[in-house]
Amino acid sequence: MITKDRAKEIISRFKDINILVVGDLILDKYLWGDVERISPEAPVPVVDVKKETVNLGGACNVAWNISALNGNVHIAGVIGRDENGRVLEFLLKEKNVNPILIKDPSRPTTEKTRIIAVSQQLMRIDREDKSKISLEILEELIDRIDSVIEDVDAIIVSDYGKGVITKELMDYLRSMEKPIFVDPKPSNVDLYHRVTIMTPNKKEAYELARLDRDNPIERVGKFLMEKLQMEQLLITLGAEGMALFTEDNIVKIPAKARKVYDVTGAGDTVISVLALSKAAGGTWEESASLANYAAGYVVGEIGTAVVSQEKLIELIP
Repeated sequence: MITKDRAKEIISRFKDINILVVGDLILDKYLWGDVERISPEAPVPVVDVKKETVNLGGACNVAWNISALNGNVHIAGVIGRDENGRVLEFLLKEKNVNPILIKDPSRPTTEKTRIIAVSQQLMRIDREDKSKISLEILEELIDRIDSVIEDVDAIIVSDYGKGVITKELMDYLRSMEKPIFVDPKPSNVDLYHRVTIMTPNKKEAYELARLDRDNPIERVGKFLMEKLQMEQLLITLGAEGMALFTEDNIVKIPAKARKVYDVTGAGDTVISVLALSKAAGGTWEESASLANYAAGYVVGEIGTAVVSQEKLIELIP
């Protein structure tokens, strides 16, 4: 669907692209260890923790993906006045992401802790407040976004359902008349009318459409496009690849993953590469194809992962 030479041409323009990521900022923590026995207290494994790491999650992972591909990126969202918020800000700057962080003392920075042993995720522990952000915080967020929006080529909305993405924020973003790429939360389906494109996975697509699983994915996609007044839709299908819907066509893109260890953050990679590639002059089909190659790589890594320009080019035969 895309040649190596054409991919190089598109990827070479990433350095000139400016993306704004808006969404739920998450700090990912990982406890890595070994399992050698079952607890005598309950039928659960005992994990002997060997190390602890932190990483960028949620919308932050989207921004990191863009930065890793030499794109220019701002990220706008809400954190708490806490240690996790300070760690998140440090990590963003370390990854060459320009942070627009509104500090809300009434809520914690969202944290997901994953316990991993024998190359598998055994458990995830979440610390979060999913209530809608206050009007005061929203107004501050919009005011800060306003200061950078003029130079932005595209907007990515990364909605993890933690309260940042609201009707008022989406109305504001639409009024800026920039391309809007949405990684959706099904419970917020009514917020996504008239966006440029949405990138749900298969499960999310059925939930967004509120259709039974006996409906073919083609019907689900067309229904969503009509319902939300979109001209494009990309549904990721796991081992089946992707389905790209446009006004005139449906294109199936076969999966590129050779091995799947961890799907954490794969959707973040898809929307990052899709937005960068489209803003860099790719067609929808070319952009989706590049996103597919990138996703095939990151699912072969444990934990959140990113792909470089060099690696992305290497993946294309």
